[in-house]
Order: sequence, then structure tokens, then C-alpha cells
Amino acid sequence: MTLTQWFIFFLIIQILHGLATWKLYVKAGRKAWEAFVPVYNAIILMKIINRPWWWVILLFVPIVNLIMLPVVWVEIARSFGKNSYKDTALAVLTLGFYSFYLNYVAEISYIKERDINPKSSSGDWVSSILFAIVAATIVHTYIIQPFTIPTSSLEKTLLVGDFLFVSKVNYGARIPMTTVAAPMVHDTIPVLNTKSYLFSDEKNSNSWMNKLQLPYMRIPGFQSIKRNDIVVFNQPADTLYNMYKPADRYYAKPIDKKTNLVKRAVGLPGDSLEVRNGYVFINGKQNVLPERAKLQFSYYVQPKSFQFSPQQMKDQYGITDPFYIINNNNTYAFAAITDEAVARLKNNPNVQSITPIKAVEGERDGGIFPKNENYNWNNDFFGPLYIPKKGTSIKLTPEVLPLYKRVITEYEGHTIENREGAIYVDGKESKTYTFEDDYYWMMGDNRHNSLDSRAWGFVPFDHVVGKPVFIWMSWDGLKNPRWDRFFTTVGGSGQPVSYFTPFLLLIAIWFVYSKIRKRKKSAK
Repeated sequence: MTLTQWFIFFLIIQILHGLATWKLYVKAGRKAWEAFVPVYNAIILMKIINRPWWWVILLFVPIVNLIMLPVVWVEIARSFGKNSYKDTALAVLTLGFYSFYLNYVAEISYIKERDINPKSSSGDWVSSILFAIVAATIVHTYIIQPFTIPTSSLEKTLLVGDFLFVSKVNYGARIPMTTVAAPMVHDTIPVLNTKSYLFSDEKNSNSWMNKLQLPYMRIPGFQSIKRNDIVVFNQPADTLYNMYKPADRYYAKPIDKKTNLVKRAVGLPGDSLEVRNGYVFINGKQNVLPERAKLQFSYYVQPKSFQFSPQQMKDQYGITDPFYIINNNNTYAFAAITDEAVARLKNNPNVQSITPIKAVEGERDGGIFPKNENYNWNNDFFGPLYIPKKGTSIKLTPEVLPLYKRVITEYEGHTIENREGAIYVDGKESKTYTFEDDYYWMMGDNRHNSLDSRAWGFVPFDHVVGKPVFIWMSWDGLKNPRWDRFFTTVGGSGQPVSYFTPFLLLIAIWFVYSKIRKRKKSAK
């Protein structure tokens, strides 16, 4: 729904609330009209049910309100003496419409000095759990979110098995667009392995469920995305059935429920980007990566006699991506090796030759954006390509249309047609097009083993989730902790420094301080 439609829906809800509760307001010593005034009625309701005013804020926070609304429905019933399990179940299962029964039918009276403390240990436990979920959901949605590195596309900077904290505040927290969803999970509920949100994923669906979507909104951040920042974002071409083939017929997931990925923003809005021999050039100059970043490329490696051991490759050369034999000559194809590892590997007495695996300039790869026969681009030779910037315009020609068609149609919601060389946008002939959003080019440092913008193209800013800022834990496999990566920063200059020991020291100091404080109190 649009903001206007949501406003109308909000007013309808307020009228329903008033009709369902105005007599209850009167019985609580308030005026009937107070039940109908938007927002004000919620403030008065908190007084009636003896709850703090700030609960009103929680009622308007997407996802959190899904937890708070049932709580308020139950509290209304209890404020008028309906405390049984049956009353609680009816309040929740009728989605609050039980208030109509209380308002017009039930013989009830208001309990002004109601004890709001749980009557049992189980009630106390449920109350604590609910508000722990509320607090965690607010932090997870608007402040910081945990994230696990699933692939090796940024290997050496971020490793498979790193557990990150992703800041939502740096670039601005995005308001959840999917309003009915399970809290603190992404697109799937763990264990149940079922979809975590209410939405019809059929493309162009007119389902009522899709009307519940909020338009894109974002709380202002305190910084913009800088070149080479590592960014977590929703994969633009994600589908329910095959995220690796975005050109096929696909089902449209909500933006905020598309798969989360982490890549490096090598291209910013307004940049001209080109890839030459695997290296990125921005506005004609080679992109210089931070010190912690290590580019990796694929190689053929021919041994002289015996086979390579994966453990030896990992321990001696830091090669963690897979490698395998490709022919009878015992030649190995390595998916990813850094320049430093290649230099050392050449000195291995068992290595006969090392040959880069690079695509040929001008040789078209059908899986590379824009997947058009007029663009002979591949992983290693790509572009030049202009990255759209909000407010800038391009000339619309049949030649450039494959590059920006997805931006214009999928991301900015217009129709576009090519009628015998003339381009029509929303049914009108257009010689230019002005972009409505900023776009980014996201790539992995692992240049031959990374699913990134070279596959699907531009990443709109509305797909940006946040900025990884901290590695709080790291595991190599299931049993081997990487202690030197615990409590390290993601960005910054120089090599990562672990703050795990200082953290443990602070915990120990706090523990000793608490013990001493308790002893002093007990001595008094």
C-alpha cells in the first residue's frame, strides 16, 4: 500500500477501536470521544490499563506491534475483570474483536487499582520472554543485527565462519516493508523450515497479503556508503526457486526478505566502472583496495610428482577455496589464490607451473550482466558501465536499453518498450531517462568465485541492509575457534587486532567488583 492508503487504513482502525471500546472508556472514567481520537486514544488507553505511555510507541513500530497488540487486547480484558484463560484466548484469537463483546454485551466493571504483576511464576516467565523479544526485535531491526559469513567471496578480509555485527545506523535503518513477519528471523523460520512472512511471492500478484506491505522508508544515517566499504544488502535478483538465474521467470520476494549478501561497494552512484584483466577501474583509474583486502584469482597448477594436500595448501599458503584435478596430466584447478600465495607457491619444489585462469577480452560470457548478445563481457573484461545516480539522466537508445531496463522496470516501477528503435516509458516516447534512486556495484575480492553485480547488475540503495562493523566470533569449521579473530573490527587501517583479551579482563573486573559490592552491602 502507499502511504495514503496506509493513512486511510489507519483511520479505519481508529474508528473500529472507538466503536469497540468507547463504553469501556466511559466505565474507566474517561470521555467517549477519547476512544476515537488517533494516537491520543492510545495514550488514554495506556492509563486505563495501567501501563506506561511509551507502550504507545511500540504499537506503531512494525513487527514489534505484532507482539504488543495481543498484549494490549489481553490487558483491556483484564482491566475489566476478565482474567481467565478463556478470556485471554478469546482476546487474542479474535484479533481484538473480543472488545466488542466487552463493550456491548458483557456485565463488567472497571478495576481501577488492578495489580499488573503476574499472578504466577509461569505468568512472570511469559511476561519476561515477551518483552525480551520486543527489546531484541527493536535492536535487531533498527540498531544492530547479527550476520554469519556464508561464502568466501571476501575471503582474507571476512572468512567463512565469521560471526558479525551489522550496524543499521551507519547508513540509516530501513523500516521493515513486510509488516507481518516473525521477529528476528529472515525469510525462513528455523526448524520449521517454512516462510517467515505473510506475502504472496507470485510476481505481479494482487493478493490481499501484498497490500500489507509498507512503502520503502529509511531513518537517516550518519554516513553514506564510501568506495570499498563492505556492505550487507538484499540480493536484487533473488527468487524463491533459483537465485542464480535472474533472467528466467521468477517469483518476486519482498525487498526486505530477499537473501542477505555481503560484498564490497567498488562502484558508487555516478561512477564509470570497468574491469580489465580482473582489476576494477573507476573513472579510468585502477581501484585501490584497503590494506586488509586481498584479491584472489583462479589458477591452473601443475605438480611435478605427488598430489597436493588440502591441509598443506591451507596451512602453508592460506588457500581455503576448493581445488581439484581437471585432466590426466594431474593438473589442478584452484578456485582462488592470493598474489602472495602464488609467489610462495612458485617456490614449492613440487610445483612445475602456475597458469592464471583468465577469460579472453571480447569473449562473451552468457551469465554476465547484462546477458545480452551485443555486450561481449565476461568476469575479467567488463564495461565501461555508468552506475546510475539519483537525479542524473541518460540518453535512451536501443543500445543502452539492456543495461538499464531492469533498473527502470524492476526497481523504479515503470514500463518500457522498444518500438522499432523508439523507446517508450510508461507509454510515452522518451529520449532520456532520469534515475530516481542511487545504485551501487557490489563485488567480491574473490574475483572468480563470487556471485556479485557481474551476475545481476546494479544494487539499489533501498536494498542496502547495513555495514558490518565487528567480528564477535569466528570458527574454522565446527570445532576450531579462530581466537585471533574474536572481537576484531571489520574496517580500519592495518591488520585486524583482537580485543577479546581486554573484553575478558573487563568481565573479570566487573565480576570481582560485583562480589566486593555485595559483601559490603551484606556487612552493613
